[in-house]
Amino acid sequence: MSALLAFLDTETTSLRPDRRVWEVGLIVRTPDGPDAEHHWFVAYEDLDLGNADPMALKIGKFYDRHPDYASIATADRASERIVMRAVEEHTRGAHLVGAVPNFDAEVLGARMRAHGLCPSWHYHLCDVENLAAGWLSAFAAQIERRELGELPGPERAAQLRAIAAPPWDSSELSRAVGVEPDEFDRHTALGDARWARDIYDAVTGGTR
Repeated sequence: MSALLAFLDTETTSLRPDRRVWEVGLIVRTPDGPDAEHHWFVAYEDLDLGNADPMALKIGKFYDRHPDYASIATADRASERIVMRAVEEHTRGAHLVGAVPNFDAEVLGARMRAHGLCPSWHYHLCDVENLAAGWLSAFAAQIERRELGELPGPERAAQLRAIAAPPWDSSELSRAVGVEPDEFDRHTALGDARWARDIYDAVTGGTR
């Protein structure tokens, strides 16, 4: 059965258009089974670290977590071509869901095409921060129209409006929909993919 949703995050060597992916976390949801988690590290030979941004590597704890530098034995390490081939297969036809998923889609698409692969996920991406902001705005409107009775009051509506107004703070948005961001291993690919999934499920009433 094809994937419906692919909760996704990457850690990359920089924020520039020529960045490389060094870690991928992916959670695939299909209609007929539990969520399936996948995780890969891209082998250092394929990363072009001479063009990396040290701050980007620091945020993702590259030197502490990448198996080629941290002396961690893991079966998740593979060449970039193998990782891109696996990601392409698992995301084929799926809606990508994440925090700013276009960032991940752009770099994965570029690296897939560098290996002669065609990214085939659905063209509609789902940003959970947009989703949360919209949900909070709608909830605030219900309060203001008193569709929920007297409680919660107008002060809560104003608070939700403030959280939902750009520029967004992803942690505030997450907490406002009932997902505590500090419970996740943030700035790791699979940790952020799990966080995005739980925000999506909190807003949509899914499996969380």
